[in-house]
Amino acid sequence: MYIHPYPKTTIMSAEGYKILIVEDDDSIADFLGVTLRSNGFETHWASDGEKALDLFREVAPDAVLLDLNLPKLEGGEVLRWIRQESQVPVIVVSVRDDERDKVALLELGADDFVTKPFSARELVARIRTNLRHKVVAEAGRTEVGELSIDFHRAEVFRKGVKVILSRQEFEFLRLLHENRHRVLSRSFLVERVWGYDFDGDERVVDTAVKRLRRKVGAGLIETVRGRGYRMQSPAADEA
Repeated sequence: MYIHPYPKTTIMSAEGYKILIVEDDDSIADFLGVTLRSNGFETHWASDGEKALDLFREVAPDAVLLDLNLPKLEGGEVLRWIRQESQVPVIVVSVRDDERDKVALLELGADDFVTKPFSARELVARIRTNLRHKVVAEAGRTEVGELSIDFHRAEVFRKGVKVILSRQEFEFLRLLHENRHRVLSRSFLVERVWGYDFDGDERVVDTAVKRLRRKVGAGLIETVRGRGYRMQSPAADEA
């Protein structure tokens, strides 16, 4: 059993969330462990990719902090295995800052990306934000900017006021949210929202975006020129 060598604190926050730290650098792992425990989290530590998967299955963490350059099994592969088993929040913590690396990891299923060096305050805020999103999503609701979306009831509220959406508009919004780290092409959106047998112009997507922006806010849906649309992700909340 690969448990972080620091003992648990006797005073635990009401949160009590378990965080799996996957990091091969002892000094960074120590810093992360001390920081998180001082904020009320329970920590577990794996120093390589294979241990990470064993410990993930053993302790069932509430969130994972994942380094990429790991012995035995690279971080991207660890992420791939985790996503086959769970939708637990995974925050990549890495020195890599290339946009292509970040996009590839987000598309693999990472929930967030923090570049080393980082501030302890920012990291804790990002962990808490991702945990809140997990709790809300499990309840069938999520908060995005000014919106509160209830996927079970197919209802949307903006600043507490109900927004009336058509079935197609709600499906459009749901797809953007589910794929919020990806750019969705017009052809993909047409097939998923209007159906494979739709024989109209793909510019119907642009019209739908204009209507949605009026209802849910202009800044929520980003146009990626020449590629399509994606949902803007608000900055991590301060805890």
